[in-house]
Amino acid sequence: MTFSKNRNRSGGDPLSGPMNSTSKDGATPGPAEVFSFDDALLDACPAEVRADLLAEAAMLAQAFAPEGDPAHLTAMAEALSAGKRDSEMDRSHARRVAAALRRLARLGGL
Repeated sequence: MTFSKNRNRSGGDPLSGPMNSTSKDGATPGPAEVFSFDDALLDACPAEVRADLLAEAAMLAQAFAPEGDPAHLTAMAEALSAGKRDSEMDRSHARRVAAALRRLARLGGL
């Protein structure tokens, strides 16, 4: 079995050319929207669960960062997201608590 050296018949790498700013139908796309994965994760939770997560994050913050420093809260969230948690907290719950800690940090801490 032989392979052709020119597998892409259009010539060159299909991703090497300039990006086209119009869609196939000629319409110009709207502005890109940037959103926070943490906010999306928390907002996807039912209101009662979200309130519990924010309360848990606030308790953790009061215990381990009583001054409410946003940088410290963010570091705590990073540790949880990286898998540093006790055996009582599963990964998905740790990820949601980390998102709540980051929200507290964005709001200026405690």
